[in-house]
Amino acid sequence: METLVLTVHILIALALIGVVLLQRSEGGGLGIGGGGGGGAGGGFMTARGTANLLTRVTAILAACFFATSLVLAIMAGAGRESVSIIDEVINETPAPSSGPAVPSD
Repeated sequence: METLVLTVHILIALALIGVVLLQRSEGGGLGIGGGGGGGAGGGFMTARGTANLLTRVTAILAACFFATSLVLAIMAGAGRESVSIIDEVINETPAPSSGPAVPSD
C-alpha cells in the first residue's frame, strides 16, 4: 500500500512540475516573460481560459500532493510506539540525594 501511495505521490509531483512550467511568466515589468502574445482567433481556448485552466489544475495537484504527503507521514509513523522525550529524561537522570547539600569548609 505504501508503494502505491508513494508512486502516486511521485506522479503527482512530476505533473505539478510540468503544469507550473507550462504557465506563462508574469515578469513583464522586468522586460522578461511572455510579451503581448495572445491567441489567434477561432482557437480552442483563449489565453485567459488557458491560464485559468492551468491555475485550477495547479491548485488541484497541489491539494493532492499535500494529501499524499500526509498519508505517507501517517503510514510511516503507524508501526511505532509513542515515546515521550520527557520520560526518557526522567529515566536517565539520577535520583537526588536524600537531604540538602551541605557546603564544606
